[in-house]
Amino acid sequence: MLVALRYYMGHMSTSKTCTISSASSEETEQIGEQIGRQLKGGEIIELVSDLGGGKTTFVRGLAKGFGSTDTVASPTFTVSKEYTAGNKRVAHYDFYRLHDAGLLQFELAESVHDPDTVVVVEWGDIVRNVLPATRMTIHITATESESRSLKLTIPSEYSYVHVG
Repeated sequence: MLVALRYYMGHMSTSKTCTISSASSEETEQIGEQIGRQLKGGEIIELVSDLGGGKTTFVRGLAKGFGSTDTVASPTFTVSKEYTAGNKRVAHYDFYRLHDAGLLQFELAESVHDPDTVVVVEWGDIVRNVLPATRMTIHITATESESRSLKLTIPSEYSYVHVG
């Protein structure tokens, strides 16, 4: 796992950007787990990647690290899935198949404002108006069949999240 850090100024806050190389699905899941262990609830994470890019693999690790023992599966056909972790939860949304978020944007807005919920959004373009500016963004890019590059932009409000 290779980590490179860079800091830049955003709108009124400093964000930390780092890139992590993952050589396998297992490593991608481990990176998610490492991040999940540090989350408190109330964080918003936007995942950006192509189909089959490793988003669900990452979320599987994140949910495990956050304390969930639930089976994690892609919400592509159901749009949302929820994983419990004690009295907290991970709300996982995938808007790939939708052209309009419809009523789901209200469900998402509720989750975004719940301090006990970690919200993970895939294909978030159609819900930009609901997603807060303060969110972690993770771009996952396939570099080979199993290896991935994960570029994380972590806002200063999530300064307690460290990778590497």
